[in-house]
Amino acid sequence: MALEPEDVGAYTREGSTPLSWAASGGHEAVVKMLLERGDVNPNIANIYGETPLFRASREGHEGVVRMLLEREDINPNTADGYGETPLTGAAREGHEGVVKMLLERKDVNPDSVSDGGETPLLVATRNGHEGVVKMLLERNDVNPEGASASGETPISIATYEGHERVVKMLLERGDVNPNTANENGQTPLHIATWDGREGIVKMLLKRGDLNPSAIDKYSQTPLLIAAWRGSERVVKMLLELGDINPNTVDNGQTPLSIATSKGCEGVVKILLEREDIKPNTANEYGQTPLLIAALNGHEGIAKMLLERGDVNPDTADEEGRTPLCGATYHGHEGIVKMFLERGEVNPNAVDKGGQTPLFIAASKGCEGVVKILLEREDIKPNTANKNGQTPLLIAARNGHEGIVKTLLERGDVNPSSVDGSGQTPLQGAALGGHGGVVKMLLERVDILKTTNKRGQEPRSKAAGKRRKGHQGGVKQLLEGVDVDSDMTALTGETAPSQALDRGHDAIAKLPSEDRNFIPPADGAGLTTLSSPEPTGPDQRPSKRFSKF
Repeated sequence: MALEPEDVGAYTREGSTPLSWAASGGHEAVVKMLLERGDVNPNIANIYGETPLFRASREGHEGVVRMLLEREDINPNTADGYGETPLTGAAREGHEGVVKMLLERKDVNPDSVSDGGETPLLVATRNGHEGVVKMLLERNDVNPEGASASGETPISIATYEGHERVVKMLLERGDVNPNTANENGQTPLHIATWDGREGIVKMLLKRGDLNPSAIDKYSQTPLLIAAWRGSERVVKMLLELGDINPNTVDNGQTPLSIATSKGCEGVVKILLEREDIKPNTANEYGQTPLLIAALNGHEGIAKMLLERGDVNPDTADEEGRTPLCGATYHGHEGIVKMFLERGEVNPNAVDKGGQTPLFIAASKGCEGVVKILLEREDIKPNTANKNGQTPLLIAARNGHEGIVKTLLERGDVNPSSVDGSGQTPLQGAALGGHGGVVKMLLERVDILKTTNKRGQEPRSKAAGKRRKGHQGGVKQLLEGVDVDSDMTALTGETAPSQALDRGHDAIAKLPSEDRNFIPPADGAGLTTLSSPEPTGPDQRPSKRFSKF
Protein backbone atom coordinates (compact mmCIF):
# COMPACT_ATOMS: atom_id res chain seq x y z
CA MET A 1 0.00 0.00 0.00
CA ALA A 2 1.47 3.35 -1.05
CA LEU A 3 1.85 6.12 1.51
CA GLU A 4 -0.23 9.20 1.01
CA PRO A 5 1.48 12.61 1.13
CA GLU A 6 -0.17 13.38 4.44
CA ASP A 7 1.40 10.24 5.92
CA VAL A 8 4.89 11.09 4.65
CA GLY A 9 4.67 14.59 6.06
CA ALA A 10 2.94 13.64 9.29
CA TYR A 11 4.21 15.31 12.48
CA THR A 12 4.88 13.79 15.90
CA ARG A 13 3.98 15.72 19.04
CA GLU A 14 7.29 17.60 18.88
CA GLY A 15 6.75 18.44 15.24
CA SER A 16 9.29 16.02 13.76
CA THR A 17 8.54 14.42 10.39
CA PRO A 18 9.56 10.88 9.36
CA LEU A 19 12.47 12.45 7.44
CA SER A 20 13.58 14.31 10.55
CA TRP A 21 13.59 11.12 12.64
CA ALA A 22 15.38 9.10 9.99
CA ALA A 23 18.00 11.83 9.56
CA SER A 24 18.56 12.06 13.32
CA GLY A 25 19.04 8.31 13.57
CA GLY A 26 21.37 8.11 10.60
CA HIS A 27 19.09 5.76 8.64
CA GLU A 28 20.43 6.44 5.17
CA ALA A 29 18.20 4.00 3.26
CA VAL A 30 15.04 5.46 4.80
CA VAL A 31 16.24 9.02 4.15
CA LYS A 32 16.97 8.06 0.52
CA MET A 33 13.46 6.61 0.05
CA LEU A 34 11.82 9.66 1.51
CA LEU A 35 13.91 12.11 -0.49
CA GLU A 36 13.05 10.30 -3.72
CA ARG A 37 9.45 11.33 -3.27
CA GLY A 38 8.59 14.65 -4.75
CA ASP A 39 6.24 15.57 -1.92
CA VAL A 40 8.81 15.58 0.92
CA ASN A 41 10.03 18.97 2.14
CA PRO A 42 13.60 18.59 3.49
CA ASN A 43 13.50 21.94 5.31
CA ILE A 44 10.60 21.31 7.71
CA ALA A 45 11.72 22.00 11.30
CA ASN A 46 10.33 20.59 14.53
CA ILE A 47 9.12 22.76 17.41
CA TYR A 48 12.76 23.36 18.41
CA GLY A 49 13.59 24.75 15.02
CA GLU A 50 15.68 21.70 14.08
CA THR A 51 15.61 20.69 10.43
CA PRO A 52 16.58 17.21 9.21
CA LEU A 53 19.94 18.66 8.09
CA PHE A 54 20.54 20.22 11.50
CA ARG A 55 19.82 16.95 13.32
CA ALA A 56 21.96 14.87 10.98
CA SER A 57 24.83 17.40 11.21
CA ARG A 58 24.70 17.52 15.01
CA GLU A 59 24.75 13.71 15.23
CA GLY A 60 27.57 13.41 12.70
CA HIS A 61 25.73 11.31 10.11
CA GLU A 62 27.88 12.16 7.10
CA GLY A 63 25.96 10.00 4.61
CA VAL A 64 22.64 11.58 5.47
CA VAL A 65 24.17 15.08 5.39
CA ARG A 66 25.59 14.38 1.94
CA MET A 67 22.19 13.26 0.62
CA LEU A 68 20.43 16.27 2.05
CA LEU A 69 23.04 18.68 0.67
CA GLU A 70 22.52 17.23 -2.82
CA ARG A 71 19.00 18.58 -2.79
CA GLU A 72 18.72 21.84 -4.68
CA ASP A 73 15.95 23.01 -2.36
CA ILE A 74 17.91 22.47 0.84
CA ASN A 75 18.63 25.50 3.04
CA PRO A 76 21.96 24.79 4.81
CA ASN A 77 21.79 27.87 7.02
CA THR A 78 18.41 27.33 8.70
CA ALA A 79 18.98 27.97 12.42
CA ASP A 80 17.29 26.21 15.33
CA GLY A 81 15.45 27.92 18.17
CA TYR A 82 18.76 29.08 19.66
CA GLY A 83 20.03 30.55 16.44
CA GLU A 84 22.50 27.74 15.76
CA THR A 85 23.00 26.54 12.21
CA PRO A 86 23.86 22.98 11.09
CA LEU A 87 27.51 24.10 10.86
CA THR A 88 27.48 25.32 14.47
CA GLY A 89 25.91 22.05 15.63
CA ALA A 90 28.53 19.98 13.81
CA ALA A 91 31.39 22.21 15.01
CA ARG A 92 30.21 21.96 18.63
CA GLU A 93 30.34 18.16 18.49
CA GLY A 94 33.60 18.03 16.53
CA HIS A 95 32.25 16.25 13.45
CA GLU A 96 35.07 17.16 11.08
CA GLY A 97 33.65 15.33 8.04
CA VAL A 98 30.31 17.13 8.30
CA VAL A 99 32.02 20.48 8.88
CA LYS A 100 34.18 19.92 5.78
CA MET A 101 31.12 19.15 3.61
CA LEU A 102 29.25 22.19 4.83
CA LEU A 103 32.25 24.51 4.36
CA GLU A 104 32.67 23.31 0.78
CA ARG A 105 29.34 24.87 -0.08
CA LYS A 106 29.47 28.51 -1.12
CA ASP A 107 26.09 29.23 0.42
CA VAL A 108 27.06 28.17 3.95
CA ASN A 109 27.88 31.00 6.36
CA PRO A 110 31.05 29.93 8.23
CA ASP A 111 30.73 32.76 10.73
CA SER A 112 27.06 32.61 11.71
CA VAL A 113 26.22 33.95 15.15
CA SER A 114 23.76 32.25 17.51
CA ASP A 115 21.43 34.03 19.91
CA GLY A 116 24.10 33.60 22.59
CA GLY A 117 26.66 35.27 20.36
CA GLU A 118 28.53 32.05 19.59
CA THR A 119 30.06 31.25 16.22
CA PRO A 120 31.14 27.82 14.90
CA LEU A 121 34.73 28.77 15.79
CA LEU A 122 33.79 29.65 19.37
CA VAL A 123 31.95 26.39 20.04
CA ALA A 124 34.69 24.29 18.43
CA THR A 125 37.29 26.15 20.49
CA ARG A 126 35.37 25.68 23.72
CA ASN A 127 35.29 21.92 23.24
CA GLY A 128 38.88 21.66 22.01
CA HIS A 129 38.07 20.29 18.54
CA GLU A 130 41.41 21.10 16.98
CA GLY A 131 40.61 19.71 13.51
CA VAL A 132 37.46 21.82 13.23
CA VAL A 133 39.27 24.92 14.54
CA LYS A 134 42.02 24.40 11.95
CA MET A 135 39.50 24.18 9.09
CA LEU A 136 37.69 27.30 10.21
CA LEU A 137 40.89 29.31 10.73
CA GLU A 138 41.97 28.48 7.17
CA ARG A 139 38.98 30.45 5.95
CA ASN A 140 39.43 34.12 5.16
CA ASP A 141 35.79 34.80 5.98
CA VAL A 142 35.98 33.59 9.59
CA ASN A 143 36.60 36.21 12.27
CA PRO A 144 39.14 34.72 14.73
CA GLU A 145 38.17 37.30 17.34
CA GLY A 146 34.41 37.04 17.16
CA ALA A 147 33.24 37.44 20.74
CA SER A 148 30.32 35.88 22.59
CA ALA A 149 27.65 37.90 24.38
CA SER A 150 29.89 37.98 27.48
CA GLY A 151 32.88 39.25 25.53
CA GLU A 152 34.70 35.92 25.32
CA THR A 153 36.87 35.50 22.25
CA PRO A 154 38.12 32.14 20.90
CA ILE A 155 41.55 32.70 22.49
CA SER A 156 40.12 33.54 25.92
CA ILE A 157 37.85 30.50 25.77
CA ALA A 158 40.68 28.20 24.66
CA THR A 159 42.83 29.60 27.48
CA TYR A 160 40.11 29.08 30.07
CA GLU A 161 39.57 25.48 28.95
CA GLY A 162 43.31 24.81 28.80
CA HIS A 163 43.39 23.85 25.11
CA GLU A 164 47.04 24.70 24.47
CA ARG A 165 47.21 23.59 20.83
CA VAL A 166 44.12 25.62 19.98
CA VAL A 167 45.71 28.65 21.68
CA LYS A 168 48.85 28.04 19.61
CA MET A 169 46.85 27.95 16.36
CA LEU A 170 45.10 31.18 17.26
CA LEU A 171 48.32 32.97 18.28
CA GLU A 172 49.96 31.97 14.99
CA ARG A 173 47.49 34.20 13.21
CA GLY A 174 48.65 37.76 12.97
CA ASP A 175 45.15 39.14 13.39
CA VAL A 176 44.49 37.70 16.86
CA ASN A 177 44.90 40.27 19.64
CA PRO A 178 46.30 38.61 22.80
CA ASN A 179 45.13 41.54 24.93
CA THR A 180 41.40 41.39 24.16
CA ALA A 181 39.54 41.43 27.48
CA ASN A 182 36.18 39.91 28.45
CA GLU A 183 33.40 41.75 30.26
CA ASN A 184 35.41 41.53 33.52
CA GLY A 185 38.42 43.14 31.90
CA GLN A 186 40.35 39.86 32.02
CA THR A 187 42.77 39.15 29.20
CA PRO A 188 43.90 35.65 28.20
CA LEU A 189 46.97 36.19 30.41
CA HIS A 190 44.75 36.93 33.43
CA ILE A 191 42.79 33.75 32.74
CA ALA A 192 45.85 31.57 32.15
CA THR A 193 47.47 32.91 35.33
CA TRP A 194 44.39 32.27 37.45
CA ASP A 195 44.13 28.68 36.28
CA GLY A 196 47.87 28.03 36.45
CA ARG A 197 48.13 27.27 32.71
CA GLU A 198 51.91 27.56 32.57
CA GLY A 199 52.23 26.39 28.97
CA ILE A 200 49.72 28.99 27.75
CA VAL A 201 51.33 31.72 29.88
CA LYS A 202 54.65 30.92 28.23
CA MET A 203 53.11 31.13 24.73
CA LEU A 204 51.39 34.42 25.51
CA LEU A 205 54.56 35.98 26.95
CA LYS A 206 56.37 35.29 23.66
CA ARG A 207 54.06 37.70 21.89
CA GLY A 208 55.75 41.05 21.53
CA ASP A 209 52.43 42.87 21.58
CA LEU A 210 51.28 41.37 24.89
CA ASN A 211 50.55 43.68 27.82
CA PRO A 212 51.73 41.69 30.88
CA SER A 213 50.54 44.36 33.33
CA ALA A 214 46.95 44.71 32.13
CA ILE A 215 44.51 45.57 34.91
CA ASP A 216 41.13 43.86 35.04
CA LYS A 217 37.82 45.14 36.39
CA TYR A 218 38.94 44.26 39.92
CA SER A 219 42.25 46.18 39.64
CA GLN A 220 44.21 42.95 39.43
CA THR A 221 47.27 42.37 37.29
CA PRO A 222 48.38 38.89 36.19
CA LEU A 223 51.21 39.10 38.75
CA LEU A 224 48.78 39.81 41.61
CA ILE A 225 46.69 36.83 40.54
CA ALA A 226 49.70 34.54 40.27
CA ALA A 227 50.85 35.60 43.74
CA TRP A 228 47.40 34.95 45.20
CA ARG A 229 47.25 31.51 43.57
CA GLY A 230 50.76 30.63 44.70
CA SER A 231 51.89 29.87 41.14
CA GLU A 232 55.65 30.13 41.63
CA ARG A 233 56.69 29.37 38.06
CA VAL A 234 54.15 31.80 36.63
CA VAL A 235 55.37 34.51 39.03
CA LYS A 236 58.93 33.81 37.95
CA MET A 237 58.04 33.95 34.25
CA LEU A 238 56.24 37.26 34.70
CA LEU A 239 59.06 38.81 36.72
CA GLU A 240 61.59 37.83 34.05
CA LEU A 241 59.96 40.43 31.82
CA GLY A 242 61.76 43.70 32.23
CA ASP A 243 58.64 45.85 32.36
CA ILE A 244 56.81 44.14 35.24
CA ASN A 245 56.31 46.15 38.44
CA PRO A 246 56.50 43.81 41.46
CA ASN A 247 54.90 46.45 43.69
CA THR A 248 51.59 46.95 41.88
CA VAL A 249 48.80 47.72 44.33
CA ASP A 250 45.24 46.38 44.43
CA ASN A 251 43.23 47.98 47.26
CA GLY A 252 46.45 48.42 49.14
CA GLN A 253 47.62 44.87 48.51
CA THR A 254 50.84 44.14 46.67
CA PRO A 255 51.87 40.76 45.25
CA LEU A 256 54.09 40.40 48.33
CA SER A 257 51.30 41.07 50.85
CA ILE A 258 48.91 38.79 48.97
CA ALA A 259 51.41 35.93 48.80
CA THR A 260 52.18 36.49 52.49
CA SER A 261 48.53 36.29 53.52
CA LYS A 262 48.14 33.02 51.60
CA GLY A 263 51.31 31.57 53.11
CA CYS A 264 52.98 31.06 49.72
CA GLU A 265 56.60 30.94 50.87
CA GLY A 266 57.99 30.14 47.43
CA VAL A 267 56.35 33.18 45.88
CA VAL A 268 57.46 35.41 48.76
CA LYS A 269 61.04 34.19 48.31
CA ILE A 270 60.96 34.99 44.57
CA LEU A 271 59.56 38.46 45.20
CA LEU A 272 62.06 39.28 47.96
CA GLU A 273 64.91 38.46 45.59
CA ARG A 274 63.94 41.48 43.51
CA GLU A 275 66.06 44.55 44.21
CA ASP A 276 63.11 46.84 43.51
CA ILE A 277 60.71 45.14 45.94
CA LYS A 278 59.15 47.30 48.64
CA PRO A 279 58.69 44.98 51.65
CA ASN A 280 57.05 47.55 53.91
CA THR A 281 54.14 48.59 51.69
CA ALA A 282 50.98 48.46 53.80
CA ASN A 283 47.48 47.41 52.73
CA GLU A 284 44.34 49.49 53.18
CA TYR A 285 44.33 48.67 56.91
CA GLY A 286 47.92 49.76 57.37
CA GLN A 287 49.14 46.17 57.68
CA THR A 288 52.61 45.43 56.35
CA PRO A 289 53.58 42.00 54.98
CA LEU A 290 55.35 41.28 58.28
CA LEU A 291 52.22 42.04 60.31
CA ILE A 292 50.15 39.91 57.93
CA ALA A 293 52.60 37.01 58.31
CA ALA A 294 52.47 37.39 62.11
CA LEU A 295 48.67 37.44 62.20
CA ASN A 296 48.39 34.32 60.06
CA GLY A 297 51.17 32.40 61.77
CA HIS A 298 53.35 32.06 58.66
CA GLU A 299 56.60 31.60 60.54
CA GLY A 300 58.79 30.88 57.51
CA ILE A 301 57.67 34.07 55.78
CA ALA A 302 58.11 36.12 58.95
CA LYS A 303 61.66 34.77 59.20
CA MET A 304 62.46 35.74 55.60
CA LEU A 305 61.13 39.25 56.15
CA LEU A 306 62.98 39.71 59.45
CA GLU A 307 66.24 38.64 57.82
CA ARG A 308 66.06 41.68 55.56
CA GLY A 309 67.69 44.81 56.84
CA ASP A 310 65.00 47.07 55.41
CA VAL A 311 61.98 45.59 57.19
CA ASN A 312 60.78 47.46 60.27
CA PRO A 313 59.61 44.83 62.80
CA ASP A 314 57.72 47.38 64.88
CA THR A 315 55.57 49.11 62.23
CA ALA A 316 52.00 49.40 63.49
CA ASP A 317 48.76 49.30 61.50
CA GLU A 318 46.03 51.94 61.61
CA GLU A 319 44.83 50.54 64.96
CA GLY A 320 48.30 50.81 66.44
CA ARG A 321 48.91 47.03 66.40
CA THR A 322 52.48 45.93 65.79
CA PRO A 323 53.53 42.58 64.27
CA LEU A 324 54.23 41.35 67.82
CA CYS A 325 50.63 42.16 68.76
CA GLY A 326 49.43 40.24 65.70
CA ALA A 327 51.45 37.14 66.55
CA THR A 328 50.32 37.36 70.18
CA TYR A 329 46.63 37.58 69.32
CA HIS A 330 46.58 34.15 67.71
CA GLY A 331 49.12 32.52 70.02
CA HIS A 332 51.88 32.05 67.43
CA GLU A 333 54.66 31.34 69.92
CA GLY A 334 57.43 30.75 67.39
CA ILE A 335 56.89 34.13 65.76
CA VAL A 336 56.63 35.86 69.16
CA LYS A 337 60.05 34.41 70.07
CA MET A 338 61.52 35.63 66.78
CA PHE A 339 60.27 39.16 67.40
CA LEU A 340 61.49 39.26 70.98
CA GLU A 341 64.97 38.24 69.84
CA ARG A 342 65.11 41.51 67.93
CA GLY A 343 66.39 44.32 70.14
CA GLU A 344 64.30 46.98 68.42
CA VAL A 345 60.96 45.30 69.09
CA ASN A 346 59.02 46.95 71.90
CA PRO A 347 57.32 44.25 74.03
CA ASN A 348 55.17 46.90 75.71
CA ALA A 349 53.83 48.61 72.59
CA VAL A 350 50.20 49.64 73.02
CA ASP A 351 47.55 49.82 70.32
CA LYS A 352 44.83 52.46 70.12
CA GLY A 353 42.84 50.56 72.72
CA GLY A 354 45.77 50.65 75.12
CA GLN A 355 46.35 46.89 74.74
CA THR A 356 49.88 45.54 75.07
CA PRO A 357 50.98 42.17 73.67
CA LEU A 358 50.79 40.78 77.21
CA PHE A 359 47.25 42.04 77.66
CA ILE A 360 46.19 40.48 74.34
CA ALA A 361 47.75 37.13 75.20
CA ALA A 362 46.17 37.17 78.68
CA SER A 363 42.77 38.00 77.21
CA LYS A 364 42.93 35.24 74.59
CA GLY A 365 44.21 32.61 76.98
CA CYS A 366 47.54 32.15 75.18
CA GLU A 367 49.45 30.81 78.16
CA GLY A 368 52.62 29.97 76.25
CA VAL A 369 52.87 33.47 74.81
CA VAL A 370 52.30 35.01 78.25
CA LYS A 371 55.22 33.00 79.67
CA ILE A 372 57.49 34.03 76.77
CA LEU A 373 56.62 37.70 77.24
CA LEU A 374 57.13 37.57 81.01
CA GLU A 375 60.67 36.28 80.48
CA ARG A 376 61.59 39.73 79.20
CA GLU A 377 63.14 41.89 81.91
CA ASP A 378 61.62 45.02 80.41
CA ILE A 379 58.05 43.73 80.36
CA LYS A 380 55.46 45.83 82.17
CA PRO A 381 52.87 43.40 83.56
CA ASN A 382 50.53 46.02 85.03
CA THR A 383 49.95 48.19 81.95
CA ALA A 384 46.22 48.72 81.65
CA ASN A 385 44.16 49.25 78.50
CA LYS A 386 41.91 52.27 77.94
CA ASN A 387 39.27 50.72 80.19
CA GLY A 388 41.78 50.41 83.02
CA GLN A 389 41.95 46.61 82.71
CA THR A 390 45.30 44.99 83.45
CA PRO A 391 46.46 41.63 82.02
CA LEU A 392 45.65 40.01 85.40
CA LEU A 393 42.16 41.46 85.53
CA ILE A 394 41.26 40.36 81.99
CA ALA A 395 42.71 36.89 82.55
CA ALA A 396 40.78 36.56 85.82
CA ARG A 397 37.54 37.71 84.27
CA ASN A 398 37.95 35.25 81.39
CA GLY A 399 38.80 32.37 83.71
CA HIS A 400 42.33 31.67 82.41
CA GLU A 401 43.65 30.00 85.54
CA GLY A 402 47.10 29.14 84.19
CA ILE A 403 47.74 32.73 83.17
CA VAL A 404 46.44 34.10 86.47
CA LYS A 405 48.78 31.72 88.31
CA THR A 406 51.75 32.77 86.15
CA LEU A 407 51.05 36.46 86.71
CA LEU A 408 50.51 36.06 90.46
CA GLU A 409 53.86 34.29 90.78
CA ARG A 410 55.56 37.56 89.88
CA GLY A 411 56.26 39.95 92.68
CA ASP A 412 55.47 43.03 90.61
CA VAL A 413 51.90 42.22 89.60
CA ASN A 414 49.19 44.14 91.42
CA PRO A 415 46.42 41.66 92.38
CA SER A 416 44.01 44.43 93.40
CA SER A 417 44.09 46.76 90.39
CA VAL A 418 40.84 48.57 89.65
CA ASP A 419 39.53 49.21 86.15
CA GLY A 420 37.47 52.14 84.91
CA SER A 421 34.24 50.60 86.17
CA GLY A 422 35.71 49.90 89.60
CA GLN A 423 36.12 46.18 89.02
CA THR A 424 39.06 44.24 90.45
CA PRO A 425 40.49 40.88 89.31
CA LEU A 426 38.65 39.18 92.19
CA GLN A 427 35.35 40.77 91.23
CA GLY A 428 35.86 39.88 87.59
CA ALA A 429 36.53 36.24 88.45
CA ALA A 430 33.55 36.11 90.82
CA LEU A 431 31.34 37.73 88.21
CA GLY A 432 32.21 35.00 85.73
CA GLY A 433 31.91 32.16 88.21
CA HIS A 434 35.58 31.18 87.89
CA GLY A 435 36.03 29.45 91.24
CA GLY A 436 39.63 28.38 90.66
CA VAL A 437 40.71 31.94 89.91
CA VAL A 438 38.79 33.29 92.91
CA LYS A 439 40.56 30.81 95.15
CA MET A 440 43.99 31.80 93.86
CA LEU A 441 43.27 35.48 94.36
CA LEU A 442 41.88 35.03 97.87
CA GLU A 443 44.99 33.15 98.88
CA ARG A 444 46.94 36.35 98.36
CA VAL A 445 47.49 38.27 101.60
CA ASP A 446 47.79 41.55 99.67
CA ILE A 447 44.22 41.50 98.35
CA LEU A 448 42.64 44.69 99.68
CA LYS A 449 39.59 44.38 101.93
CA THR A 450 36.62 46.68 101.92
CA THR A 451 32.87 47.05 102.07
CA ASN A 452 30.68 48.33 99.28
CA LYS A 453 29.64 51.97 99.04
CA ARG A 454 26.43 51.34 100.98
CA GLY A 455 28.54 50.12 103.87
CA GLN A 456 27.71 46.45 103.26
CA GLU A 457 30.17 43.66 103.75
CA PRO A 458 30.02 40.57 101.56
CA ARG A 459 28.41 38.79 104.53
CA SER A 460 25.52 41.23 104.74
CA LYS A 461 24.92 41.13 101.01
CA ALA A 462 24.90 37.35 101.08
CA ALA A 463 22.65 37.32 104.14
CA GLY A 464 20.19 39.53 102.37
CA LYS A 465 20.12 37.04 99.53
CA ARG A 466 19.55 34.18 101.96
CA ARG A 467 16.57 35.86 103.57
CA LYS A 468 15.07 36.36 100.16
CA GLY A 469 15.14 32.61 99.58
CA HIS A 470 18.63 32.09 98.06
CA GLN A 471 19.75 29.67 100.76
CA GLY A 472 21.95 27.77 98.30
CA GLY A 473 24.15 30.81 97.80
CA VAL A 474 24.40 31.87 101.44
CA LYS A 475 27.53 30.03 102.51
CA GLN A 476 31.08 31.00 103.25
CA LEU A 477 32.87 32.60 100.26
CA LEU A 478 35.68 30.07 100.48
CA GLU A 479 36.35 27.99 103.54
CA GLY A 480 39.26 29.27 105.58
CA VAL A 481 39.52 32.52 103.62
CA ASP A 482 38.51 36.02 104.69
CA VAL A 483 35.24 36.84 102.97
CA ASP A 484 35.89 40.60 103.00
CA SER A 485 38.73 40.40 100.46
CA ASP A 486 37.95 42.80 97.65
CA MET A 487 38.01 46.35 96.37
CA THR A 488 34.82 48.37 96.08
CA ALA A 489 33.38 48.68 92.58
CA LEU A 490 31.70 51.82 91.38
CA THR A 491 28.52 49.81 91.54
CA GLY A 492 28.98 49.41 95.29
CA GLU A 493 29.13 45.63 94.95
CA THR A 494 31.88 43.34 96.17
CA ALA A 495 33.02 40.12 94.53
CA PRO A 496 30.74 37.82 96.57
CA SER A 497 27.71 40.05 96.03
CA GLN A 498 28.32 40.13 92.27
CA ALA A 499 28.75 36.38 92.26
CA LEU A 500 25.40 35.97 94.00
CA ASP A 501 23.71 38.29 91.56
CA ARG A 502 24.70 35.88 88.80
CA GLY A 503 23.86 32.68 90.61
CA HIS A 504 27.42 31.51 91.30
CA ASP A 505 26.52 29.99 94.66
CA ALA A 506 29.69 27.99 95.07
CA ILE A 507 31.76 31.18 95.08
CA ALA A 508 29.57 33.26 97.39
CA LYS A 509 29.29 31.39 100.71
CA LEU A 510 28.54 32.35 104.29
CA PRO A 511 28.95 30.08 107.34
CA SER A 512 25.71 28.15 107.49
CA GLU A 513 26.52 27.16 111.07
CA ASP A 514 26.43 30.75 112.30
CA ARG A 515 22.73 30.88 113.24
CA ASN A 516 23.29 33.97 115.42
CA PHE A 517 24.78 36.01 112.55
CA ILE A 518 23.05 39.39 112.23
CA PRO A 519 23.74 41.42 109.12
CA PRO A 520 25.32 44.77 110.03
CA ALA A 521 23.64 48.02 109.16
CA ASP A 522 25.06 50.17 106.37
CA GLY A 523 25.80 53.90 106.52
CA ALA A 524 22.10 54.70 106.19
CA GLY A 525 21.17 52.42 109.06
CA LEU A 526 19.67 49.81 106.74
CA THR A 527 20.33 46.10 106.99
CA THR A 528 20.59 43.85 103.94
CA LEU A 529 16.91 42.99 104.38
CA SER A 530 15.89 46.53 103.55
CA SER A 531 18.66 47.80 101.30
CA PRO A 532 17.68 48.17 97.64
CA GLU A 533 19.28 46.05 94.95
CA PRO A 534 21.32 47.85 92.31
CA THR A 535 19.42 48.29 89.07
CA GLY A 536 20.22 49.67 85.65
CA PRO A 537 22.97 49.01 83.13
CA ASP A 538 25.22 51.66 84.66
CA GLN A 539 25.55 49.57 87.82
CA ARG A 540 27.30 46.68 86.10
CA PRO A 541 30.98 46.69 85.09
CA SER A 542 31.60 47.09 81.40
CA LYS A 543 32.76 43.96 79.58
CA ARG A 544 33.90 45.77 76.47
CA PHE A 545 37.53 45.82 75.45
CA SER A 546 39.26 46.30 72.14
CA LYS A 547 39.96 43.31 69.94
CA PHE A 548 41.55 42.64 66.62
